[in-house]
Amino acid sequence: MPELPIERFEIFATGLDHPECLAFDSQGVLWAGGEAGQIYRIDGNVPVTVAELGGFTGGIAWHPDGSALFACNPKHGVVRVKPDGEWDVFASGLICPNYGLFNSAGDYYVTDSGHWKKRNGRLLWYAPDGACRVMLDGYGYTNGLALSADERWLYVVESDTHTVFRVDLAARKVEVYAEEVGRLPDGLALDDAGNLYVACYASDNIIRISPQGKKFEFACDRWAILLSRPTNLCFRDGYVYVANLGRQTITRGRLL
Repeated sequence: MPELPIERFEIFATGLDHPECLAFDSQGVLWAGGEAGQIYRIDGNVPVTVAELGGFTGGIAWHPDGSALFACNPKHGVVRVKPDGEWDVFASGLICPNYGLFNSAGDYYVTDSGHWKKRNGRLLWYAPDGACRVMLDGYGYTNGLALSADERWLYVVESDTHTVFRVDLAARKVEVYAEEVGRLPDGLALDDAGNLYVACYASDNIIRISPQGKKFEFACDRWAILLSRPTNLCFRDGYVYVANLGRQTITRGRLL
């Protein structure tokens, strides 16, 4: 049985264009993206379109100073969106920018998924001044990321092999953290206890990986209604929030 029954989930917001991503700003307001390049701010439970980028909005992350939302968009690259909707291109030349996140110093890590099954996925690092370094190359479809609280470990999904890798950022070493993680693992999130949660797109479920590396089914929706092609997820105020690429919703589950 799943650890968090599907009955504890509810629709938090609807009317989004198949959202893949979500992120809270410093004021506790939820933002999301749409498959036609929309950037949404969710006022209460109502999505408001702040910008329309074209292309497709993948992973989003707020800069630590709150000045801009960084959005992965295969049409443009990595796009920097101000709270009022004004936007520009931060980085271009990526094959398929997918998911990015910041550390506390303003360094930006982003996956370039490459082409499906072509083993040209990468992990890139951008300094605050825009300087770039390739951290991983020649991987499968690199996708979601999560950063440990002490900022030592960066977790990376390789979707086409159902694998999660862990990068030691200080030593610049990478290791396999978990294998056979659901079907098409996509997004990642960590809780305060160091558990890693993996949203699995093709199996409509979320897998929890303990700090000891054991896998558990955290949540599952056999009807694909409240978890429907789940992609990215995050925790806030006693809930787990999930973007459902298979529907027009962001759902949330009340934690036990």
